[in-house]
Amino acid sequence: MKKFIGAHVSVEGGVASAPVNAAAIGARAFALFTGSNVRWVSKPISDEQAERFRENCLNLGFSPEVILPHDNFLINLGSPDSKKLAMSRKSFLEEMQRCEKLGLIYLNFHPGSHLNQVSEEESLDTIAESINITLDKTSGVMAVIETTAGQGSNLGHRFDHIAHIISKVEDKSRIGVCLDTCHSFSAGYDLASEEGYRRTWEEFDSVIGKDYLKAIHLNDDMRELGSRIDRHASINKGTLGTDFFRRFINDPRFDNMPIILETPDPALWPEEIAYLYSLAES
Repeated sequence: MKKFIGAHVSVEGGVASAPVNAAAIGARAFALFTGSNVRWVSKPISDEQAERFRENCLNLGFSPEVILPHDNFLINLGSPDSKKLAMSRKSFLEEMQRCEKLGLIYLNFHPGSHLNQVSEEESLDTIAESINITLDKTSGVMAVIETTAGQGSNLGHRFDHIAHIISKVEDKSRIGVCLDTCHSFSAGYDLASEEGYRRTWEEFDSVIGKDYLKAIHLNDDMRELGSRIDRHASINKGTLGTDFFRRFINDPRFDNMPIILETPDPALWPEEIAYLYSLAES
């Protein structure tokens, strides 16, 4: 089985605990916050923590290709507010540098929001500029844009938003996409039906390009198709349906990339991971 399924695990006690927590739930991949998810600045990662993190990943079989760190939730790389934009860019750079220190190759992030103060295009251009500034100051880590539900003024709920950003990023080798199944369904991409599933991935390929897909957030959705509301549900307890998960698990397009659960009940993660693997057809 070439699927690498895991969850967004806790780093309580330090980042070195993340691979241990992932292994404990039967994960073959994991996501984490490398610092606080609700503060602009996080305590630096010590050399000792970074070394332990790398050792634990090596010993437990987690390569950088299946680890998907997420930046903090305050960052808005498309902010129309110059002060907030500067803070976001500084924080994003620090997030990228933390990934460098841990030997990671991805940084997953929500693209940003126009806050109803500027046009979508202007905000998307600002996001791309923010990415370019950060990539120029770092090396070895790819910026991975996450698809969104389109709640409020959030950008990234349409594939053309993401294609616009990518078109303005100078180093195409360091930009990728993480598709969140809940977010995209809420944004109006019908992943639940067989025909909708086919059309969604055809559109992704034609608008963005399949080679940019680097990761998946695999979540069920509490809301209906096109709701534009971001509410994750546990696997098979939402509107996406069992047929979607079976179709997804048996789709080779998603081999050899991190597939991360962000479902709302961590106690169910071992069961959900085992269930998803059980859907694989021989």
